Amino acid sequence: MTDLAPYLRRIPALRDLPAEAVDAERLGGLTNLVYRLEANGQDYVLRIAGPGTEEYIDRTVEGHNARAAAAAGVSPQVLFFDESDGLMLMPHVPATTMTPALFGETEGAPARAGKAFRQLHGSGQRFEFRFELFAMIDDYLKVLDKLGAQLPDGYHDVVREAEAVRSVLDARPAELAPCHCDPLCENFLDTGERMWIVDWEYSGMNDPLWDLGDLSVEAGFDAAREAEMMEAYCGGAVAPAVQGRMVIYKAMCDLLWTLWGLIQHANDNPAEDFWAYSTGRFERCKALMGSAEFGAALEAVKRG
Repeated sequence: MTDLAPYLRRIPALRDLPAEAVDAERLGGLTNLVYRLEANGQDYVLRIAGPGTEEYIDRTVEGHNARAAAAAGVSPQVLFFDESDGLMLMPHVPATTMTPALFGETEGAPARAGKAFRQLHGSGQRFEFRFELFAMIDDYLKVLDKLGAQLPDGYHDVVREAEAVRSVLDARPAELAPCHCDPLCENFLDTGERMWIVDWEYSGMNDPLWDLGDLSVEAGFDAAREAEMMEAYCGGAVAPAVQGRMVIYKAMCDLLWTLWGLIQHANDNPAEDFWAYSTGRFERCKALMGSAEFGAALEAVKRG
Protein backbone atom coordinates (compact mmCIF):
# COMPACT_ATOMS: atom_id res chain seq x y z
CA MET A 1 0.00 0.00 0.00
CA THR A 2 1.12 3.56 -0.68
CA ASP A 3 2.91 5.23 2.23
CA LEU A 4 0.31 7.78 3.33
CA ALA A 5 2.47 9.54 5.93
CA PRO A 6 3.84 12.23 3.55
CA TYR A 7 0.30 13.10 2.50
CA LEU A 8 -1.14 13.13 5.99
CA ARG A 9 1.60 15.50 7.18
CA ARG A 10 0.27 18.09 4.71
CA ILE A 11 -3.24 18.07 6.25
CA PRO A 12 -3.58 20.13 9.45
CA ALA A 13 -6.23 17.87 11.01
CA LEU A 14 -4.06 14.77 10.54
CA ARG A 15 -0.43 15.90 10.45
CA ASP A 16 0.37 15.30 14.14
CA LEU A 17 -1.12 11.81 14.39
CA PRO A 18 1.22 8.81 14.70
CA ALA A 19 0.90 6.28 11.90
CA GLU A 20 -0.64 3.66 14.18
CA ALA A 21 -3.48 6.08 15.02
CA VAL A 22 -4.70 6.12 11.42
CA ASP A 23 -6.58 3.14 9.98
CA ALA A 24 -6.58 3.23 6.18
CA GLU A 25 -8.63 1.17 3.72
CA ARG A 26 -8.13 1.41 -0.06
CA LEU A 27 -11.29 2.22 -2.00
CA GLY A 28 -11.93 2.25 -5.75
CA GLY A 29 -10.71 4.71 -8.36
CA LEU A 30 -9.62 4.46 -11.99
CA THR A 31 -6.99 7.21 -12.08
CA ASN A 32 -6.56 8.29 -8.45
CA LEU A 33 -5.75 6.59 -5.15
CA VAL A 34 -8.69 6.82 -2.74
CA TYR A 35 -8.62 5.74 0.91
CA ARG A 36 -11.08 5.62 3.76
CA LEU A 37 -9.36 6.84 6.92
CA GLU A 38 -10.44 6.42 10.52
CA ALA A 39 -8.56 8.81 12.79
CA ASN A 40 -9.29 11.05 15.78
CA GLY A 41 -12.65 9.33 16.11
CA GLN A 42 -13.55 10.68 12.66
CA ASP A 43 -14.24 8.95 9.36
CA TYR A 44 -12.64 10.51 6.27
CA VAL A 45 -11.98 9.92 2.57
CA LEU A 46 -8.52 10.85 1.27
CA ARG A 47 -7.97 11.33 -2.47
CA ILE A 48 -4.44 11.31 -3.92
CA ALA A 49 -4.43 12.45 -7.54
CA GLY A 50 -2.97 10.01 -10.05
CA PRO A 51 0.22 10.66 -12.03
CA GLY A 52 -0.33 12.30 -15.41
CA THR A 53 -3.73 13.77 -14.50
CA GLU A 54 -2.22 17.25 -14.38
CA GLU A 55 -2.12 17.05 -18.20
CA TYR A 56 -5.89 17.41 -18.45
CA ILE A 57 -7.33 18.37 -15.03
CA ASP A 58 -7.16 21.88 -13.56
CA ARG A 59 -7.02 21.31 -9.80
CA THR A 60 -7.82 24.95 -8.99
CA VAL A 61 -11.06 24.60 -10.91
CA GLU A 62 -11.83 21.27 -9.26
CA GLY A 63 -11.33 22.68 -5.76
CA HIS A 64 -13.68 25.60 -6.44
CA ASN A 65 -16.34 23.39 -7.99
CA ALA A 66 -16.18 20.76 -5.23
CA ARG A 67 -16.86 23.46 -2.65
CA ALA A 68 -19.68 24.91 -4.77
CA ALA A 69 -21.24 21.44 -5.10
CA ALA A 70 -21.09 21.07 -1.31
CA ALA A 71 -22.80 24.46 -0.99
CA ALA A 72 -25.50 23.18 -3.38
CA GLY A 73 -26.12 20.34 -0.93
CA VAL A 74 -25.29 17.47 -3.28
CA SER A 75 -21.68 16.71 -2.26
CA PRO A 76 -19.83 16.29 1.06
CA GLN A 77 -17.91 19.19 2.58
CA VAL A 78 -14.33 19.72 1.41
CA LEU A 79 -12.16 19.60 4.54
CA PHE A 80 -8.82 20.06 2.79
CA PHE A 81 -7.77 20.67 -0.81
CA ASP A 82 -4.30 21.37 -2.18
CA GLU A 83 -4.56 23.07 -5.56
CA SER A 84 -0.95 22.23 -6.39
CA ASP A 85 -1.67 18.53 -6.89
CA GLY A 86 -5.30 17.83 -5.94
CA LEU A 87 -4.74 16.17 -2.55
CA MET A 88 -8.20 16.24 -0.94
CA LEU A 89 -9.86 15.23 2.33
CA MET A 90 -13.63 14.90 2.81
CA PRO A 91 -15.86 13.32 5.44
CA HIS A 92 -16.82 9.72 4.69
CA VAL A 93 -20.52 9.37 3.83
CA PRO A 94 -22.24 6.24 5.21
CA ALA A 95 -23.86 5.18 1.95
CA THR A 96 -23.63 2.59 -0.80
CA THR A 97 -21.21 3.33 -3.63
CA MET A 98 -23.24 2.73 -6.75
CA THR A 99 -22.39 0.51 -9.72
CA PRO A 100 -24.25 -0.17 -12.97
CA ALA A 101 -25.67 -3.35 -11.42
CA LEU A 102 -26.86 -1.52 -8.30
CA PHE A 103 -28.50 1.21 -10.39
CA GLY A 104 -30.39 -1.53 -12.20
CA GLU A 105 -31.59 -3.41 -9.13
CA THR A 106 -31.99 -0.74 -6.41
CA GLU A 107 -35.53 0.53 -6.06
CA GLY A 108 -35.79 4.25 -6.80
CA ALA A 109 -32.07 4.77 -7.50
CA PRO A 110 -32.49 6.36 -10.97
CA ALA A 111 -35.10 8.75 -9.54
CA ARG A 112 -32.83 9.73 -6.64
CA ALA A 113 -30.02 10.44 -9.11
CA GLY A 114 -32.38 12.53 -11.24
CA LYS A 115 -33.45 14.55 -8.19
CA ALA A 116 -29.82 15.11 -7.17
CA PHE A 117 -29.05 16.48 -10.63
CA ARG A 118 -32.12 18.68 -10.48
CA GLN A 119 -30.91 20.11 -7.15
CA LEU A 120 -27.40 20.72 -8.52
CA HIS A 121 -28.50 22.25 -11.82
CA GLY A 122 -31.04 24.51 -10.15
CA SER A 123 -28.81 25.56 -7.25
CA GLY A 124 -27.64 28.85 -8.71
CA GLN A 125 -24.03 27.93 -7.96
CA ARG A 126 -21.42 29.01 -10.49
CA PHE A 127 -18.73 26.54 -11.46
CA GLU A 128 -15.39 27.56 -12.87
CA PHE A 129 -14.66 26.24 -16.38
CA ARG A 130 -16.96 25.94 -19.35
CA PHE A 131 -17.31 22.28 -20.30
CA GLU A 132 -17.40 22.65 -24.08
CA LEU A 133 -17.64 19.30 -25.82
CA PHE A 134 -15.94 20.02 -29.13
CA ALA A 135 -13.18 22.15 -27.60
CA MET A 136 -12.45 19.30 -25.19
CA ILE A 137 -12.29 16.83 -28.07
CA ASP A 138 -9.70 19.09 -29.72
CA ASP A 139 -7.75 19.39 -26.46
CA TYR A 140 -7.72 15.64 -25.88
CA LEU A 141 -6.58 15.06 -29.48
CA LYS A 142 -3.66 17.42 -28.83
CA VAL A 143 -2.70 15.48 -25.71
CA LEU A 144 -2.86 12.22 -27.65
CA ASP A 145 -0.75 13.66 -30.45
CA LYS A 146 1.84 14.75 -27.88
CA LEU A 147 1.83 11.24 -26.44
CA GLY A 148 2.12 9.66 -29.89
CA ALA A 149 -1.00 7.60 -29.16
CA GLN A 150 -3.08 5.49 -31.54
CA LEU A 151 -6.73 6.30 -32.34
CA PRO A 152 -9.40 3.76 -33.32
CA ASP A 153 -9.94 3.50 -37.08
CA GLY A 154 -12.54 6.00 -38.24
CA TYR A 155 -12.46 8.25 -35.17
CA HIS A 156 -11.87 11.45 -37.15
CA ASP A 157 -14.70 10.50 -39.55
CA VAL A 158 -17.15 10.26 -36.65
CA VAL A 159 -15.92 13.60 -35.25
CA ARG A 160 -16.71 15.16 -38.64
CA GLU A 161 -20.17 13.57 -38.61
CA ALA A 162 -20.71 15.06 -35.16
CA GLU A 163 -20.42 18.54 -36.67
CA ALA A 164 -24.07 18.12 -37.72
CA VAL A 165 -24.90 17.55 -34.05
CA ARG A 166 -22.96 20.66 -33.14
CA SER A 167 -25.01 22.72 -35.60
CA VAL A 168 -28.29 21.49 -34.12
CA LEU A 169 -27.20 22.19 -30.55
CA ASP A 170 -25.78 25.61 -31.44
CA ALA A 171 -29.08 26.56 -33.06
CA ARG A 172 -30.92 25.73 -29.82
CA PRO A 173 -28.43 26.74 -27.11
CA ALA A 174 -29.16 25.54 -23.60
CA GLU A 175 -29.03 27.66 -20.48
CA LEU A 176 -25.81 26.58 -18.80
CA ALA A 177 -25.86 25.12 -15.29
CA PRO A 178 -23.29 23.71 -12.86
CA CYS A 179 -22.77 20.14 -14.05
CA HIS A 180 -20.81 17.13 -12.87
CA CYS A 181 -19.95 16.17 -16.47
CA ASP A 182 -18.46 12.77 -15.54
CA PRO A 183 -21.28 10.85 -13.81
CA LEU A 184 -19.75 7.41 -13.44
CA CYS A 185 -21.99 5.22 -11.31
CA GLU A 186 -19.25 5.02 -8.68
CA ASN A 187 -19.48 8.80 -8.22
CA PHE A 188 -22.95 8.34 -6.68
CA LEU A 189 -23.43 7.43 -3.02
CA ASP A 190 -26.92 6.18 -2.17
CA THR A 191 -28.34 6.34 1.35
CA GLY A 192 -31.68 4.88 0.22
CA GLU A 193 -33.27 8.29 0.77
CA ARG A 194 -30.99 10.50 -1.30
CA MET A 195 -27.99 10.45 -3.61
CA TRP A 196 -24.73 12.21 -2.90
CA ILE A 197 -22.44 13.00 -5.85
CA VAL A 198 -18.63 13.08 -5.55
CA ASP A 199 -15.54 13.64 -7.72
CA TRP A 200 -15.65 17.01 -9.49
CA GLU A 201 -12.50 16.67 -11.64
CA TYR A 202 -14.30 17.26 -14.95
CA SER A 203 -17.09 19.52 -13.70
CA GLY A 204 -18.05 22.86 -15.21
CA MET A 205 -20.85 24.96 -16.58
CA ASN A 206 -22.57 22.86 -19.23
CA ASP A 207 -25.86 21.93 -20.85
CA PRO A 208 -27.50 20.07 -17.93
CA LEU A 209 -28.85 17.35 -20.21
CA TRP A 210 -25.26 16.16 -20.63
CA ASP A 211 -25.30 14.82 -17.06
CA LEU A 212 -28.52 12.88 -17.67
CA GLY A 213 -27.37 11.35 -20.97
CA ASP A 214 -23.98 10.43 -19.59
CA LEU A 215 -25.41 8.72 -16.51
CA SER A 216 -27.85 6.74 -18.67
CA VAL A 217 -24.87 5.42 -20.65
CA GLU A 218 -22.67 4.72 -17.62
CA ALA A 219 -25.45 2.91 -15.74
CA GLY A 220 -26.66 1.03 -18.82
CA PHE A 221 -30.23 2.16 -18.20
CA ASP A 222 -33.00 0.41 -20.06
CA ALA A 223 -35.94 2.49 -21.29
CA ALA A 224 -37.84 2.15 -17.99
CA ARG A 225 -34.89 3.19 -15.80
CA GLU A 226 -34.07 6.05 -18.12
CA ALA A 227 -37.68 7.27 -18.01
CA GLU A 228 -37.66 7.04 -14.19
CA MET A 229 -34.56 9.24 -14.03
CA MET A 230 -35.87 11.76 -16.56
CA GLU A 231 -39.33 12.07 -15.02
CA ALA A 232 -37.84 12.63 -11.56
CA TYR A 233 -35.52 15.25 -13.03
CA CYS A 234 -38.29 17.04 -14.90
CA GLY A 235 -40.85 16.66 -12.14
CA GLY A 236 -43.27 14.90 -14.49
CA ALA A 237 -43.67 14.46 -18.24
CA VAL A 238 -40.51 14.89 -20.33
CA ALA A 239 -40.73 17.23 -23.33
CA PRO A 240 -39.55 15.70 -26.65
CA ALA A 241 -36.79 18.29 -27.09
CA VAL A 242 -35.49 17.57 -23.57
CA GLN A 243 -35.51 13.83 -24.24
CA GLY A 244 -33.80 14.49 -27.58
CA ARG A 245 -30.93 16.43 -26.05
CA MET A 246 -30.37 13.66 -23.53
CA VAL A 247 -30.19 11.05 -26.32
CA ILE A 248 -27.75 13.18 -28.33
CA TYR A 249 -25.47 13.45 -25.33
CA LYS A 250 -25.52 9.68 -24.84
CA ALA A 251 -23.60 9.44 -28.11
CA MET A 252 -21.44 12.50 -27.55
CA CYS A 253 -20.24 11.39 -24.12
CA ASP A 254 -19.02 8.13 -25.64
CA LEU A 255 -17.22 10.10 -28.34
CA LEU A 256 -15.42 12.24 -25.74
CA TRP A 257 -14.63 9.52 -23.21
CA THR A 258 -13.17 7.37 -25.97
CA LEU A 259 -10.34 9.91 -26.11
CA TRP A 260 -10.04 10.07 -22.32
CA GLY A 261 -9.60 6.31 -22.26
CA LEU A 262 -6.95 6.50 -24.96
CA ILE A 263 -5.00 8.99 -22.84
CA GLN A 264 -5.12 6.51 -19.94
CA HIS A 265 -3.94 3.78 -22.30
CA ALA A 266 -1.07 5.93 -23.58
CA ASN A 267 -0.08 6.76 -19.98
CA ASP A 268 0.04 3.01 -19.16
CA ASN A 269 -2.64 3.36 -16.47
CA PRO A 270 -2.92 -0.18 -15.04
CA ALA A 271 -6.41 0.26 -13.55
CA GLU A 272 -8.04 -1.56 -16.48
CA ASP A 273 -7.69 -2.33 -20.20
CA PHE A 274 -8.23 1.19 -21.47
CA TRP A 275 -7.83 0.24 -25.13
CA ALA A 276 -10.79 -2.11 -24.81
CA TYR A 277 -12.65 0.56 -22.80
CA SER A 278 -12.08 3.13 -25.55
CA THR A 279 -12.90 0.96 -28.54
CA GLY A 280 -16.03 -0.33 -26.79
CA ARG A 281 -17.28 3.20 -26.19
CA PHE A 282 -16.43 4.21 -29.74
CA GLU A 283 -18.42 1.33 -31.24
CA ARG A 284 -21.41 2.16 -29.00
CA CYS A 285 -21.23 5.80 -30.11
CA LYS A 286 -21.24 4.82 -33.80
CA ALA A 287 -24.18 2.46 -33.27
CA LEU A 288 -26.33 5.11 -31.59
CA MET A 289 -25.44 7.82 -34.12
CA GLY A 290 -26.51 5.48 -36.92
CA SER A 291 -29.87 4.64 -35.32
CA ALA A 292 -33.38 5.91 -35.99
CA GLU A 293 -33.58 7.00 -32.33
CA PHE A 294 -30.69 9.40 -32.86
CA GLY A 295 -32.23 10.87 -35.99
CA ALA A 296 -35.50 11.41 -34.15
CA ALA A 297 -33.64 13.06 -31.29
CA LEU A 298 -31.98 15.54 -33.64
CA GLU A 299 -35.34 16.39 -35.20
CA ALA A 300 -36.95 16.92 -31.78
CA VAL A 301 -34.20 19.33 -30.75
CA LYS A 302 -34.47 21.17 -34.08
CA ARG A 303 -38.22 21.69 -33.49
CA GLY A 304 -37.56 22.89 -29.93
